Amino acid sequence: MPADTADGAADTAIETRGLEPVPDGERTGRVRELVPTWVAANISVLLLTMGAGLVIFNKLNIWQVLVVAVAAPVVSYGLVGLISIAGKRGGAPGMALSRAVFGQRGNLFPGALIWVARWGWETINAVSGAYAVLTVLDLLFGVRSSTPLVVVTLLFFVGCTFVVSGLGINALRACSTWSTYLFGAFSLLVLGYLLFTTDWSAVFGKPAGSSAMMIAGIGTIAAGGISWVPSGPDFTRYLPRTASSKGMVGATIGGAGVVVLPMVLMGAVMAVGTPDLASAQDPVSFIGELLPTWIAVPYLLIAVVGMLLINSMSMYSAGFTAQTLGIKVPRAAAVSVNAVISLVFGFLLMVVATSFFGSFISFLTLLAVAFSAWIGVFGVDMLRRPTYDGPALLDTTRTSAYWYKGGFAWQAMTAWVLALVVGLLFTEVDWFAGPLSASWIGENGLGWVAGILTSAALYAVLPRTAPVEPVAAGEREPARSLSN
Repeated sequence: MPADTADGAADTAIETRGLEPVPDGERTGRVRELVPTWVAANISVLLLTMGAGLVIFNKLNIWQVLVVAVAAPVVSYGLVGLISIAGKRGGAPGMALSRAVFGQRGNLFPGALIWVARWGWETINAVSGAYAVLTVLDLLFGVRSSTPLVVVTLLFFVGCTFVVSGLGINALRACSTWSTYLFGAFSLLVLGYLLFTTDWSAVFGKPAGSSAMMIAGIGTIAAGGISWVPSGPDFTRYLPRTASSKGMVGATIGGAGVVVLPMVLMGAVMAVGTPDLASAQDPVSFIGELLPTWIAVPYLLIAVVGMLLINSMSMYSAGFTAQTLGIKVPRAAAVSVNAVISLVFGFLLMVVATSFFGSFISFLTLLAVAFSAWIGVFGVDMLRRPTYDGPALLDTTRTSAYWYKGGFAWQAMTAWVLALVVGLLFTEVDWFAGPLSASWIGENGLGWVAGILTSAALYAVLPRTAPVEPVAAGEREPARSLSN
């Protein structure tokens, strides 16, 4: 019998559906709903900080920053959109579909790595949200940050995240739509303020940086989007099988790009007035210093909602990932594990760490490498596999068609492991440097690209994984045909 079943649908206030494929009757989503979903996934003041980092650390001028801000979402969310096609084909979350690629036991390894990587992403966003709340309290009431207040703001932020992510897909869709409108309106207000108060001669007079730093900058900004790739199917599994694949990719890139482009550019412009931003422990308070209170306070409050949504979406997917690892609890309860972890790690980052920005960039770099090996293998498999066996995805016993040999698809596992090693060989962060990090690939920050290409190439040339023979009739529900 399937081991991961759960009842539920998306049309109730609390979504209780787990890993099982969504029935056709519940596939009522629309492609255009992906636009606010991926807008919400990028409503973060960290994009301002990252845009500033392109000027301060990478030494880029405004035109190079523009190239980075355009290329990064096209590359990263293009991958998100492509992998999302598997969601409409199989109707299941990404890491559940991954069982068809790696085997029921083999999938535990990339699943565990991706789950752990989400801890870091959720921690970064929880810390940013807490800093935004602290900045608002300082601007309005003059309340200075302290360790007890850090704990309270983290608890508040993570608690709200847990509630929204636990409610499920409908709550995320509703919050995403409204936050998109509000954040968009206030971003335009901030943009207008910058247009009239910025020293544009200093902005346009900055000399150009190196091509290597520009390529590395694309990788840094793209890393955030790459972290969403395994989650792409989680948000498209309610789309009908007839949904346009091109439309899905376009809506994903468009939703992300409409936020990433102006935010990164605004961060680069702000860097002219705050050259010490890169060394700041608090990545948010500079907004209160640059903007008048009547703009900064509502903008930060809306940004808090945005970062809450990002974490909610991440925890929503993390709940599915936890279930694929064998944690026998409903999805909403599985979310609590990540909530507790982000609380603990968030406290350490806010109170113990000495450099938020350095820790953040190092994390993004390693995050991209960690996800890249899975992307290459899963992507090639998706091109070959037009259908997924729904009951076999849920059956974690030897009777599953995705059991392969001992629960492992050795071709996928081999490509994945070797790609991880290759990616790390070309990667350098504050506390780690691969032996090939001084090469052209390493200097341009392309370790994650090397990971994707390596895993894709190896998996493409290795012999195809053959499903095990189906069990006797009556022992398992027949597989449904899941077509494009």
